[in-house]
Amino acid sequence: MTHGFTKVREMEIAEMATRAVIYRHDKTGARVLSMINDDENKVFGISFRTPPEDSTGVAHILEHSVLCGSDRYPVKEPFVELLKGSLQTFLNALTFPDKTCYPVASANVQDFYNLVDVYLDAVFHPRLTENTLKQEGWHYELAAPDAPLTYKGVVFNEMKGAYSSPDSLLYEHSQQSLFPDTTYGIDSGGDPAVIPDLTFEQFMAFHRDHYHPSNGYAYFYGDDDPDKRLEILDRVFSEYEPIDVAATRVPLQERFTEARSVRKGYPASDRLAKGMFTVNWLLAETADANLNLALHVLEHILVGLPSSPLKKALMDSGLGDDLAGVGLEADMRQMFFSVGLKGMHPANAVKAESVIFHAIKELVDNGIDARDIEAAINSVEFSLRENNTGSYPRGLSLMFQALSTWLYDDGETEGDPLALLPFEQPLGNIKAWIANGDKIFEELLARLFLHNPHRTTVLLEPDHKMARRMAKEETDRLASAKAAMTPEQVQAVMTEAEELNRLQGEPDSVEALNSIPRLALGDLPAENRVIPSEMRAVAGCDLLFHDLPTNGIAYLDLGFDLSVVPDELLPYMGVFGRALVESGTSERDYVDLSQLIACTSGGIWATPFAAPVLGSDEAASRLFVRAKSTGDKVAATLDIVGEILTSATLDNKERLSRIVSEARARTEQRLVPSGHMVVATRLRARSHAANAMEEAMSGLTNLLFLRDLEKRIEDDFRSVAKDMERIRSLLLGRNHLILNATMDADMFAAMESDLASLINRLPESDSGPVKRTVPAFPAREGLAIPAQVNYVGKGCNVAEHGFAFTGAALAVNKLIRTGYLWEKVRVQGGAYGAFCLMDRVAGTLSFVSYRDPNVADTVAAFDNVADYLADLDLNNDELEKSVIGAIGEMDAYQLPDAKGYTALMRHITGQSDEYLQTVRDQALAATPKDFRDLAEAVRINAKHGDIVVLGDSLAMENAGLDLEIEQVL
Repeated sequence: MTHGFTKVREMEIAEMATRAVIYRHDKTGARVLSMINDDENKVFGISFRTPPEDSTGVAHILEHSVLCGSDRYPVKEPFVELLKGSLQTFLNALTFPDKTCYPVASANVQDFYNLVDVYLDAVFHPRLTENTLKQEGWHYELAAPDAPLTYKGVVFNEMKGAYSSPDSLLYEHSQQSLFPDTTYGIDSGGDPAVIPDLTFEQFMAFHRDHYHPSNGYAYFYGDDDPDKRLEILDRVFSEYEPIDVAATRVPLQERFTEARSVRKGYPASDRLAKGMFTVNWLLAETADANLNLALHVLEHILVGLPSSPLKKALMDSGLGDDLAGVGLEADMRQMFFSVGLKGMHPANAVKAESVIFHAIKELVDNGIDARDIEAAINSVEFSLRENNTGSYPRGLSLMFQALSTWLYDDGETEGDPLALLPFEQPLGNIKAWIANGDKIFEELLARLFLHNPHRTTVLLEPDHKMARRMAKEETDRLASAKAAMTPEQVQAVMTEAEELNRLQGEPDSVEALNSIPRLALGDLPAENRVIPSEMRAVAGCDLLFHDLPTNGIAYLDLGFDLSVVPDELLPYMGVFGRALVESGTSERDYVDLSQLIACTSGGIWATPFAAPVLGSDEAASRLFVRAKSTGDKVAATLDIVGEILTSATLDNKERLSRIVSEARARTEQRLVPSGHMVVATRLRARSHAANAMEEAMSGLTNLLFLRDLEKRIEDDFRSVAKDMERIRSLLLGRNHLILNATMDADMFAAMESDLASLINRLPESDSGPVKRTVPAFPAREGLAIPAQVNYVGKGCNVAEHGFAFTGAALAVNKLIRTGYLWEKVRVQGGAYGAFCLMDRVAGTLSFVSYRDPNVADTVAAFDNVADYLADLDLNNDELEKSVIGAIGEMDAYQLPDAKGYTALMRHITGQSDEYLQTVRDQALAATPKDFRDLAEAVRINAKHGDIVVLGDSLAMENAGLDLEIEQVL
């Protein structure tokens, strides 16, 4: 026994160079998984089983609310204070259908302990009040006794945004259709129509019954002291007496005896809007490691590649624009599989369903192509060994994987958090079964798909009256609520809302703020972390080499200079990049090419890039062809890249039509969940040639181009094919190429001659740079979509008006985002978020909001940032926190491949190590004057900034901003 814990089990996980120890707290029964390794990016998480019984969003609202002040840290937003002044590499909270997780991460050990301390006090000792529920959940707002009643609340508006996304709705309906009798059959995030049913008593009871060590799952990962982990937890857990948490267990869904179907609508404004559907199967419990991994491989076989048999059958059917469904969902107690089509006429759902079953039956009857199996196993194995979690800490990914089996027990047998983490044995088993000739994937398809009656079909149809109907239902409900109020109750609503607003605007005391632990400026490294970079020449081309430990994987980027592509061809670049990799070559069709890429490499893909160059009006723009491979397959991977670049099939009408329709559908899908970035991209496009290129290649302009391109492919394919060939001849020349290699020196030495051979296969191009134009958009632009919320933006190029950003602006930006904008736009305005985007290279300033119920009030809040900064009485503590937070963002933790790519981006945009060090020095030396000086940039934006709003047309019409409104979806 150590610090009140008894060790239950210990395991060495060689695949992850990690020792895993499971503990049980003797007094309360709390569970701990301690992952011990040498990863400096330390992770902690405290999670609870939180299966809700209704769709009021109580678990989600509570997730927000416990981070609004605690006993030891009695500030309004400890979470925000940590965001301001921490070196955190991850800081958030997440609600899932059956659990709520509070993870933090940092590479600085003292910062890590600070984060752990604040989060533990937050979840176990929150200062929950009725005002907390009103702010984060919902409350009534009333401007005057005779004014209409309205709802306001952060989660309320967040979920209005979610319910405006057809893809989110399809996922929810698909999951719920399979689990009608369990917690998975309701919306843990909250249905906006049901959220106002949540009472304060229910809210408090949910915390009491679920946020207790007996229901807790604590997790540590990294190179911190394993003994101290238990000491920290015992101090908190020992305050409690054990409770019975049997009610939080997640039961199994009883199996259907026959398939079911569901038809739902989604809000649509365009009468040409199409439907979407999924077929969904309930599979098996998560915890069987062999079955779990086999199903992940099977998912890749079915839909993982453009040429995968089920995906190919659906796309070749011509019944829809893109695949729908999440594929394999394996984060809950019982796994399910979901697949279908979007962009489909609802009348074709029966045909599409028959396509799915015919494709599966063909695989069962005739067997799966051995190359598809090899490609899937190689891809899954590469992903497991690479363990590339992107910007997520690796430890966080493992935490979620552990919870997918740890969380579930039947009262007698505990869930095992280590069931799925060691992958060598199940991977070896699958390979052995395949080598033995066992038809394991065909058997799974027959048993879990073809002959499984626990299946649902979900059809989501466009409803052009739904948005207005939902708005009317909400208005009627509010009118009825107000009509039932006495004059005294009406006054009470106004008084309570005013009091909430007063409390939201009231600053925390200095004593309360000082309670939040943080680092001091002296704890920060004065020097930037320099990414190893060496400029070399290979076959006459510049190559940036990064000698980094990559665990035996080679990462290679080939960047072709887009300066030679004229404006009218730029919108093709996303499609052109996909066509290179997904259309086949002169030597093989796209099916063979997809299989070959997956069997040989960790992936080959193409992506366009454009960014401003420091001190220039020019753009750094490239089409990057990116590849990754294990060392033994580098030569073969480079050979495939060479084949793609020299002989890709660009005139296959059917393939190009599929790629374009998928791209258009995905861009439309992105409008709601990523509306703030659509707005930000649109705003920046007016200010710099590079940003105009970004808008043309990936913004709303690109969506309009893709819609037109679909028609041109049908009506005038010869001109489209001619454009594609012209791009190839202009762009894919070795004299327009820069290369980037991230791997260790020995691996690079072994591949250099193969890389030179690849370069020598490329032709010379006689094309030169073209002149760029910046598009003229309306100064006040409204982009209408069928959404219940808005995305509001205002921005301009302040450098053109004489303002120059320094590194100190990074610290000011941190305070604006986590201070003024958080309070005015999120807390008081009810939006889910707001951002201040400063581009010190291009000199642009933009403000954008996310899932926002307001329009005009948000624009006013953006403009008022100037007065906030000018009048700011900044104490030293707030100054230091802002600086620490800014440095934390500069020093964001990166995996080796990301480091190499970041170094390349800096190189082509002219940001040298010396320049970046100057920026850091300026940020570290920030003074209150720098904060006040930035008010001038905001005043410039207030006066000259353009406005872009993406959202509800009626809200834009009523905003009084003279927006030129265009329906875009």
